[in-house]
Amino acid sequence: MTNESASHLKTIEQRLLWLSHWMIHNANHLRPNEDGIKIGGHQASSASMVSIMTALYFSALRPEDRVAVKPHASPVFHAMQYLMGNQALEPMKNFRGYGGVQSYPSRTKDSDDVDFSTGSVGLGVAITAFASLVQDYLNAKDWGPDRPLGRMVALVGDAELDEGNVYEALQEGWKNDLRNCWWVIDYNRQSLDGIVREGLFERVENIFHAFGWDVVRVKYGALQRAAFEEPGGARLRDWIDACSNQDYAALTFMGGAIWRQRLMDDLGDQGDVTALIDRRSDEELAALMENLGGNCVTTMAETFAAVDHDRPTCFVAYTIKGWGTPIAGHKDNHGGLMNKAQMEDWQAYMGVPKGKEWEPFATVGDKPALQAFLDSVPFFSKGTRRHTDTRIDVPAIAFASDRDISTQAAFGKILDELSKGDSLLAERIVTTSPDVTGTTSLGSWVNRRKLFARTAQADAFIEHKIPSTAKWEFAPDGQHIELGIAEMNLMLLLGSAGLSHSLFGKRLIPIGTVYDPFVARGLDALNYACYQDARFMIVGTPSGVTLAPEGGAHQSVGSPLIGMSQDGLAAFEPAFADELAVIMEWAFDYLQRDDSGDGTGHVDGGRDQRTWLRDTTGGSVYLRLSTKPIEQPVKRADDAFRQGAVDGAYWLRQPGPNCEIVIAYQGVVAPEAINAAGRLAQTHRDIGVLAVTSADRLNAGWTAAQAIRAGGNPAAFSHVETLLDALPSYCTLVTVMDGHPATLGWLGWVIGHRTVPLGVEHFGQTGSIGDLYRHFRIDADAIVDTVKGLAKADRAAWAADGKALKAG
Repeated sequence: MTNESASHLKTIEQRLLWLSHWMIHNANHLRPNEDGIKIGGHQASSASMVSIMTALYFSALRPEDRVAVKPHASPVFHAMQYLMGNQALEPMKNFRGYGGVQSYPSRTKDSDDVDFSTGSVGLGVAITAFASLVQDYLNAKDWGPDRPLGRMVALVGDAELDEGNVYEALQEGWKNDLRNCWWVIDYNRQSLDGIVREGLFERVENIFHAFGWDVVRVKYGALQRAAFEEPGGARLRDWIDACSNQDYAALTFMGGAIWRQRLMDDLGDQGDVTALIDRRSDEELAALMENLGGNCVTTMAETFAAVDHDRPTCFVAYTIKGWGTPIAGHKDNHGGLMNKAQMEDWQAYMGVPKGKEWEPFATVGDKPALQAFLDSVPFFSKGTRRHTDTRIDVPAIAFASDRDISTQAAFGKILDELSKGDSLLAERIVTTSPDVTGTTSLGSWVNRRKLFARTAQADAFIEHKIPSTAKWEFAPDGQHIELGIAEMNLMLLLGSAGLSHSLFGKRLIPIGTVYDPFVARGLDALNYACYQDARFMIVGTPSGVTLAPEGGAHQSVGSPLIGMSQDGLAAFEPAFADELAVIMEWAFDYLQRDDSGDGTGHVDGGRDQRTWLRDTTGGSVYLRLSTKPIEQPVKRADDAFRQGAVDGAYWLRQPGPNCEIVIAYQGVVAPEAINAAGRLAQTHRDIGVLAVTSADRLNAGWTAAQAIRAGGNPAAFSHVETLLDALPSYCTLVTVMDGHPATLGWLGWVIGHRTVPLGVEHFGQTGSIGDLYRHFRIDADAIVDTVKGLAKADRAAWAADGKALKAG
């Protein structure tokens, strides 16, 4: 590195340090605060990262690289984009405010060039490993992107390594021959509640070594390394190595005079060492002792430049939390902020003139020279690095069966039919599963489309001609990525693959399967993937107490409510194979739609103008399926059925004009609802049966329509309102499903009908399906008894009202 480049890097580092901290100060101490609560912003955590990020972005990275920024270093990231002209001033001034730059980097909320959203600690770290795996997957295909392979980089807070998902990802990376992945650990040894334990990182380093990573320890900066070469320098290095994390932090906060006192107490009267200390003023001594490797921009740049291979590499960069600021080293600085007096003194120290606080080049002497350097930085040379890919045509998907079949089996057969063809859709589908590939009906797809590996791997069972239904061949052209039993990894891989069009310029259609109760086990990573607007299909199967022999630990109850509440995810629970086929055809298109709206509801101009849904924006899709075979209806292909299945519901049995009872069901309990309706029809001739395929879609349309009406457009009318509007006011809705009854219980509020929700509210147990349906009162008998009980109660109420009228 030339002296000129090193000088520019140091200038940039100081500008980023100032701009990031001024942005936080402005938000907390200068901007009006109508809520009267702390805004925050993590000044100390930003300061410890500023040298690392300067060296990384302005020296090491190339446009094809992708970075997950440590959440608490968000201010440095935005300051960097502002310095480069990629971020406007007003969002900076409104940091953590409405319309301002976000607390933590966000692909969907920030306007600057965020590669991966971060915020839930540990997830941004791990997603880089899976992004590297997706990059290798694409690169192995003959249709893959024609561009250099990039490094997937995570900037990691040391406390993030407490998150278990990080180690799950390390193991999966080892199994998949991970490469082109860097994790740069900001080892400042301070977290929210205290100081990191002594010796912890020796064990962390051993873990990385065990999983095949190179580990580069960056402990000493250029000033320290130079001092170590002086007479007595070896003794100083030994003292630094032996000093505890707590002592080092405390001494840093107290400053040069205290450093001198402590070093002289421990090392004084030793000739060379004393002379080394005495040659430096208090300020110079403090600068020396705080010049750890991670706070030395030239050291970090040289360290990054020295890596000339694609092996996964972990950099342990020793830093001072709060480096370069008055709060450096203080144990409370994680959430601490410089007060106004401290900021005023620090502003003078940093040489920033009053009134020039927001000027990008405020303290720069040779502005043209710095601008020329910035213009030459490779990482920023091609502008915004988000890619796009064309939409993939979705072929017609139809499936019907004259035999009993489960939705899970139908899902497998639909994929198998796609696997036999040569459509572009089939080529771009990538499936994955956490060790439940066979038991979630992906087996046929995998047998035809193979498993992915960068190098071919033989199947010994095939070689030795041992009969097996699983003909698993690992090859570069394989289209299934097999994972271990870690649902967080599943969701992170789906998130990475679901961003492939944006990260790498080639669209994938990711499909993941998991036992439905364990959707909850990966829920944080699922939410994280949706927050980034990743596009994928997650299939939860088997589900509910219908998985009767497995017992309560494997029987999902609340997952339908997860589907309803998760933003960016359209949740479906079809009962029949033809419904599933319609939904999957729609879903493959929905995964590819641009997010062009705000999620508040948009009219679909191609349909009835009173029907409002969130259809102009795409998203991911969740299918909740079952292993219970049920009788299939006669072939249906009319537009009303197809549209209703997608919009969330349709009339399986149209209610008559004097309808007193509607049975609304979702999912696998369809036969129970149909049976009960047939029995009740003898006394309730106009009874209706509402087939709900997506309580989520119905509810989303309803709430969107209400919001639009409140905004002054009375024409907004949702699909569920259209369905229920014609029912008499005295009609009662009985809802039933194998899941939490609240999923459908809200239907009565749409128009104002009395509603009795049936469902599962408690842990299940082993038994037959019939046993458990009876136990939880979701069988046909329970539905019939509920209706009869309502009628009996109504008659009693009418009689009581009559007596009251007579008495009156």
